[in-house]
Amino acid sequence: MLLPSQTSWVILAGGQASRMGGNDKGLITLNNKPLIQHVLERLTPQAEHILINANRNQDWYQQFAPVVSDEFADFPGPLGGIHAGLKAASTDWVGFVPCDSPMIATDLVQRFCDTVTPECDILVASDGQHTQPVFTLFHKRVLPKLSAFLERGDRKIVLLYNECHTREVDFRDCPDCFFNLNTPQELAQFGALQP
Repeated sequence: MLLPSQTSWVILAGGQASRMGGNDKGLITLNNKPLIQHVLERLTPQAEHILINANRNQDWYQQFAPVVSDEFADFPGPLGGIHAGLKAASTDWVGFVPCDSPMIATDLVQRFCDTVTPECDILVASDGQHTQPVFTLFHKRVLPKLSAFLERGDRKIVLLYNECHTREVDFRDCPDCFFNLNTPQELAQFGALQP
């Protein structure tokens, strides 16, 4: 059985955030705290090893956790951050969550660890309706395949999952934990709902 202490977790904050007007999403404030801090407050009690994937404002992110940046140019999306995280992490299993989901489950890491089997390459969260492709846990053995995938110009994360032994992790009982904030309007609505 995989223990949470045998995993590393990377918060993906390296995107372009085009729907947020190009603002660095992890630094956008929700209720007087940057989004990345909301995610860290949920993740830190669950994980001993945390990294942040960021391609700008690295000095700012560095105050929260060690920062890794994409090796591939032109923002290859989440897979660029996953590639960087897999290379940088010291554990065989490396998990990923986005920086714009302030309500991640408080047992997220445990659920992923409990679902691992020896033949798994990748685990991906499911809310019962859809997979949540950036809530994921990779084994480092995927790295050569991921590197080749990115080098040939592929960017669609789901295509990679189809090429690997991928298993779903069940979050049907708490689909709200995947709620993410993509636009200033969503941010304002969510902030108003919070106590």
